[in-house]
Amino acid sequence: MTAVMTKTKGRILLVEDEEHLNDLVKMNLEMDGFRVIPEFNGVHAIQRFKEEKFDLVVLDVMLPGADGIQVCEAIRLIDNTVPIIFVSAKGTPEDRIMGLKKGGDDYLAKPFNLEELILKVNKSVNRVERNTAKANFNEYRWGENFVNFQSYEAKGVNGDFILTKKESLLLKLLIENNDEVVSREKILQTVWGYTVYPSTRTIDNFVLAFRKYFERDPKKPVYFTSLRGVGYKFSDKKDKQ
Repeated sequence: MTAVMTKTKGRILLVEDEEHLNDLVKMNLEMDGFRVIPEFNGVHAIQRFKEEKFDLVVLDVMLPGADGIQVCEAIRLIDNTVPIIFVSAKGTPEDRIMGLKKGGDDYLAKPFNLEELILKVNKSVNRVERNTAKANFNEYRWGENFVNFQSYEAKGVNGDFILTKKESLLLKLLIENNDEVVSREKILQTVWGYTVYPSTRTIDNFVLAFRKYFERDPKKPVYFTSLRGVGYKFSDKKDKQ
């Protein structure tokens, strides 16, 4: 009899130093169809990520070798798109905000519900697949607005105009993550590439410009919003309802 190879949903790097919890999470994710590679040390996790391709990282904060924040920062220098979900006993709002600011996509405080983690993993992997599929789109329309990311031509509430390169890059990043908060860290990696370190105010000014370009009432934005201390979001969900 020939064995039938089933395609996995994706490869997950699981970085958790509590052996029992590592085994438990690994087993449940594998039952859901993922291939899980366990690591118990932060330094080893960084090295493993450099050597192999992963679709998602589940990452504890308190780790030997290098803590989860350091691991996240190192991963973001290598890959700014792979989803990172923090799982940690450090569950204060300040801890969560720090994790998201440093490049995490989600944050679960221990003890967490395994089913919730699996749902978040599936949602994150599926979102990346959707974003990858549309990463090459050159134009986008929403409401009465339009933008061409190749020519930088745009149409807003006051008519036609030309975006700057940085505006185009940031706008495309926000649109690719439609209805999801994009962290300041991710904006730095994608738009500025860590070669320049703009202040939070600089990014705020870009978002304020988008509101003037594309919002009927910039003081009551519908499409471009911000989450204080975390990041920025584009959403045209209401247009599609």
